[in-house]
Amino acid sequence: MTTYSPQTPGHDHFFLGGDHQRNERKVWLVIVLTAGMMVVEIVAGTVYGSMALVADGWHMSTHAGAMLIAALAYRFARRHVGNPRFTFGTGKLGDLAGFASAVLLALIALLIGWESLVRLTQPIHIDFEQAIAVAIVGLIVNLVCAWLLKDNHSHHGHHHHHHHGHDHHDHDHDDSHHDAHHEPGKARDNNLRAAYLHVMADALTSVLAIVALLLGRSYGWTWADPVMGVVGALVIARWSWGLIRDTGSVLLDAAAEGEEVREEIREAIAPTGSQVTDLHVWQVGPGHYAAIVSLMAREPREPAHYKALLAHIHELAHVTVEVERGAAA
Repeated sequence: MTTYSPQTPGHDHFFLGGDHQRNERKVWLVIVLTAGMMVVEIVAGTVYGSMALVADGWHMSTHAGAMLIAALAYRFARRHVGNPRFTFGTGKLGDLAGFASAVLLALIALLIGWESLVRLTQPIHIDFEQAIAVAIVGLIVNLVCAWLLKDNHSHHGHHHHHHHGHDHHDHDHDDSHHDAHHEPGKARDNNLRAAYLHVMADALTSVLAIVALLLGRSYGWTWADPVMGVVGALVIARWSWGLIRDTGSVLLDAAAEGEEVREEIREAIAPTGSQVTDLHVWQVGPGHYAAIVSLMAREPREPAHYKALLAHIHELAHVTVEVERGAAA
């Protein structure tokens, strides 16, 4: 049996996003709403012969699956937030869940696109009235879900940090660590963002299905139904790629993720005359960044001095400062 020791007092790695538990509850509610509608649309689309409606139902199934991934990620991150096995906490688990969700959506987009192309060459009879009714109900459910998830999915905010440090003196080389235990602020949560965009893409697919069915009923354009399926697949694939790119960037600690924080660090250090010889900034959770700052100064100060200069950068949740004596450029 493995046991976990509590975090050192004042030195934790709680890098979860703002409203973490609230967002988790919202996602579970959306799962309940969409799982039922998913079954209705797939069955109705099959019975009434609407590929656009089936596409919308299958996309809703990916939405429900993505919601489950998001909900379980929230739950795991919350339950293991203090687990010392995770060096920088569980704040990036939401990005991992968003990445998995995006990959799943891309695969379903391929399936929808292929099936729609098949229907273009092999058209089938469509019961327009029934299919339109079901598509409208699906759209309403999607809009309700979007309303539930829309707030907090792209907010940015500041955090209040309580500083502490461990200073190690070794002649001309000093190390210091700064951790923050604070109430998480509101920042972009890619896990909730993935859920929100799933709903929005689902709503778009519902709209396309309704338009295609109306065109087919009014003008006999039965080809419009599979064409809208193809359009929906392309839109979903494009959105999927955007989420893969953004979440993958966080997972791989891409420099672009902390560019603004990096510039703020350089601006804060510049007035001291010290030279930043090495700087690493990466995201450890929604709105939380860690940094390793290596400095060279002719007359180096205590690491605590440099940390104080960075205190106004609220996004910094974990900072390591290294100072060496030397001639600064």
